[in-house]
Amino acid sequence: MNLSLKTIACVDATSASPDVCDWAAWASRRLGAPLELLHVLERHPELAPLADFSGTLSMDVREGLLSDLAAVDEQRSKLAQEHGRLLLEQLHSRVVQNGHADVSQRQRHGDLAENLLDLQNETRLYVLGRTHQTSGSGKLHLDHHLERAIRAVARPVLVATGALHEPQRFMVAFDGSLTGRKTVERIATSPLLKGMACHVVQVSHDAAAAEASLQWARGVLEEEGFGVITQHTSGEPELALVSYALQHGMELLAMGAYGHSRIRQLILGSTTSTLLRTSPVPILILR
Repeated sequence: MNLSLKTIACVDATSASPDVCDWAAWASRRLGAPLELLHVLERHPELAPLADFSGTLSMDVREGLLSDLAAVDEQRSKLAQEHGRLLLEQLHSRVVQNGHADVSQRQRHGDLAENLLDLQNETRLYVLGRTHQTSGSGKLHLDHHLERAIRAVARPVLVATGALHEPQRFMVAFDGSLTGRKTVERIATSPLLKGMACHVVQVSHDAAAAEASLQWARGVLEEEGFGVITQHTSGEPELALVSYALQHGMELLAMGAYGHSRIRQLILGSTTSTLLRTSPVPILILR
């Protein structure tokens, strides 16, 4: 892995951004990778229809209105850029004051997921925050920007779920598949989680098969110096994993993006939102 690749903290005006910066700085130190704070200014389509009414007006009135709307739009854009600049400066100061010197900042325009894809070749890890939106029914839904970003990129993503508490133990959601095994191998050789206690948890209805694959995972991780506990359990994966994390004081959940069992649905299906919305700990999603 190229050590010049960056840890990129994706920040915005939400309350999650300071936590994202803290987690990204922690990951950056663990990886020995430079840290960059990224703020993406997205166009808000809900503002565009203001100009659509001009077609019903006379030529003189329409030209004046369009001119005024263009001026408002330009001013709005300038204010958004300045707000973003001030946000980045504030978060940059936070990171530096916490002892992290190797940090840069960048502001870009456009769609978040598209920007992350564009920066992928210079990125080792993305760090994003978890925010919720309330529907008319009062039910909490995950911000769609987070889901789109996770689905789009082919780099690891760390989803911060709250304030930084430097983890001492983590769990791996393991399904025994080829991709799951590659995930374990990546964890074993990465400096990000080195030295932490590791729990490997497999959710399935085949205890015998699970035992064999869990023993394989234990061997790979122990060979790299991890202290490992393995556990087989049954039930709905998103519920069983969260339950295990709570019962055993897990401080981070690591999992692969794809697999060949019910775990696969955590990323590909509707349970993505469930786990990201309900996990009590940060989630590291590996490619």
